[in-house]
Amino acid sequence: MSEGIRINKYLSEAGVCSRREADRLVESGKVTVNGVIAENGSKVYPSDRVVAGGKPVKGIEPKVYLAFYKPAGIVCTADKREDDNIMDYIDYPVRVTYCGRLDKDSEGLLLLSNDGDFIQELMRGANGHEREYLVRVNKPLTDDFIGALEKGIFIPDLNVTTRKCRVRKISDVTFTIVLTQGLNRQIRRMCREYDYHVRFLKRVRIENIQLGDMDPGAYRELEPEELSELKRRVYGTIRKDP
Repeated sequence: MSEGIRINKYLSEAGVCSRREADRLVESGKVTVNGVIAENGSKVYPSDRVVAGGKPVKGIEPKVYLAFYKPAGIVCTADKREDDNIMDYIDYPVRVTYCGRLDKDSEGLLLLSNDGDFIQELMRGANGHEREYLVRVNKPLTDDFIGALEKGIFIPDLNVTTRKCRVRKISDVTFTIVLTQGLNRQIRRMCREYDYHVRFLKRVRIENIQLGDMDPGAYRELEPEELSELKRRVYGTIRKDP
């Protein structure tokens, strides 16, 4: 970094946010370099003091990519006013951000990283990255319901029809479902349209990353081989329909 790097790249590599979000932060006048309000295109050098949103930026840290088993009851937020916020729960020594969310009542695999560009690409809905879930509902499954899940269900309060997906029946009340979009509480909403209620929901896979036999609350660093494959999919995928 002896020649300096652009401010948006610096903020992204420091784990503050993605480059796109950094551009917006800079445009809003909330970033300073050595006390001077930064502009898009401003360069940052090793000795510079950068402040974003009123908080000093510690500098560029090594990239971290974690698989984390979020327990039910933990909330995907960094808001300290929430007693069960995920950041306090994991208490990781490097500042990381969750890549996508799981609602409070759900559990399972979350990816966490300080790589802002990676997070942005993984969360971009148009790319259609696969997420697999294990679901248990309150009453026996029917062929009509499973067929509707696979074809796509119109969700009135979101005014959207869900994408086609893959569903596999496990038992009378349990199934797995592979989604390529991340609507808010999507599976629960899909089930409600057919008068089913989710009793248990666990995400078991994101692309090639498996939850495996991890215990609730545990986390691990991604292995080099699985991280390389994940990045190939994240940066190389446009959209996949099941």
